Amino acid sequence: MNSRTPSSRTRRSSRSRSRDTLSREERKEATRRAIVAAALRLLDERSFSQLSLREVTREAGIAPAAFYRHFDSMEALGLVLIDESFRVLRDMLRTARAGRLDPKRIIESSVDILIDGVNERREYWQFIGRERNSGLTVLRYAIRTEIRLITSELAIDLARFPGLTDWSSEDLNILASLFVNAMIVIAEAIEDATDQASLDEIKRVAVKQLRMITVGVNGWRSKP
Repeated sequence: MNSRTPSSRTRRSSRSRSRDTLSREERKEATRRAIVAAALRLLDERSFSQLSLREVTREAGIAPAAFYRHFDSMEALGLVLIDESFRVLRDMLRTARAGRLDPKRIIESSVDILIDGVNERREYWQFIGRERNSGLTVLRYAIRTEIRLITSELAIDLARFPGLTDWSSEDLNILASLFVNAMIVIAEAIEDATDQASLDEIKRVAVKQLRMITVGVNGWRSKP
């Protein structure tokens, strides 16, 4: 069978279509990322509810109709921003769960990881800080849902720590909530830091705050 047979031509055509499909997927993802990046740039000094689809697509360099190939609505775009924003916090907690923190300075190491995470994705934390209490209802609900999920995951992990194995589920969830809410407040403060001196002060207060929580843990007697 030579290269001119229908079977060979079919195989070559199939490989060509695979390459074309991959290329289209890559272009689609690049456009999607451009839309997300454009929205974040426009959110620098305003809330999500003030954004229009036309503004976002103009900033991304695409036609308004092309937006709907990637997102069903502006609210869908906002939900993606929330998911990506909380990925920083989820990754930080996974690092702690993996035992990669220095056991002799676990609080300091946790704060360092949080600072690095916020600095790497500052625009996301700015978005969360603005939308957490005053954004669109659907976005506020999504943020609260993310916080509850992270809190529940942390409570499960805390149950394995020495001294916490006999704590009630309610107390574990309350403790996890203290840690998660503290992290979010610290992250918002980091996002507002204007220089190294203010960042150092935020870190000092954050370490003290987390230490106070751990002191309270040592003195608490949980009841089933």
